[in-house]
Amino acid sequence: MSAFDESVYRAVLAGPQSAVRDLAESAGAGAARTGQALRRLAGLGLVRRVGRGQWEAVSPRSALSALLNRRRSEAETVFAGVETAFADLHRLHRAGQLRSDPGALVEVLTGREVMTRKIEELSRSVTTHLWTLDKPPYLEPVGQPHFNEWETATTREWLERGVDIRGVYCLESIEPPGRLETLLNLAALGEQSRLLPHLPFKARIVDRRVAVVLLAGGSQDSIVLVHPSGLLDGLMELFEAYWERAEPLCPEGLGPGEGPSQEEMVLLRLLHAGFKDQAIARHLGVSVRTATRRVASLMRRLDAGTRFQAGAKARERGWV
Repeated sequence: MSAFDESVYRAVLAGPQSAVRDLAESAGAGAARTGQALRRLAGLGLVRRVGRGQWEAVSPRSALSALLNRRRSEAETVFAGVETAFADLHRLHRAGQLRSDPGALVEVLTGREVMTRKIEELSRSVTTHLWTLDKPPYLEPVGQPHFNEWETATTREWLERGVDIRGVYCLESIEPPGRLETLLNLAALGEQSRLLPHLPFKARIVDRRVAVVLLAGGSQDSIVLVHPSGLLDGLMELFEAYWERAEPLCPEGLGPGEGPSQEEMVLLRLLHAGFKDQAIARHLGVSVRTATRRVASLMRRLDAGTRFQAGAKARERGWV
């Protein structure tokens, strides 16, 4: 809307019904120019003709809300088209790079500061997918309260945007104290989480367009970025294969009150991983006596005489 059209619109709003002659005088313009402005405003649904040469305003609350929604929808459509065009141009550019320089297939980043900055940049850019094969070592202080809060808030934001978040964890992933509780919280939010006894390497796939892979040897000093290519396709297929083999971290298909509490779920996973009472106590931040008492309580609920029986009965109930 031009400044002149807005002045005419404000003049129409000022009275119940207005003649073109009066509106032209109020806007300081000729009747012909004012009439053209009124027709443009009518096209936007802001005013309507009510008689020969008479105009009135449509309720601004409904008219402007409808106009705003229409503009927002148009903007979203345009933005989606821009994103598609951007992705096409990026693929074209990458294809040209790979033809001239196959080494551009991967980037090797070294140094904790450089790696942390790149991972944070990729995290901010997530729009559709975030797939993770998770195992130590960690650049982040996993298990620490402040990091857990950040991870929970970030995951909630991604889920609200419709991001497909899937994580395959291994037994080493749940060893840091407090880590398993955080993973269960993330699963409760909506992250799809599964568990395997072992993973051979650590990787994160962002939007199916780039993969971050930790180099072999467990070092935290180097990572590899894999860009769109057959290698990235292979990593995605490998993730899908591990995903199919893994077990859900949380029980599925149980009604309210049928499944274990979060505390019981933590104990079950720790027992399933082979943790002894001392390790369970260290993980939970309690005494060994308290840990033993909690395990005994869980076994009573499962009507199990041994830890092996507890595992079997938990599986029968669909708890693990």
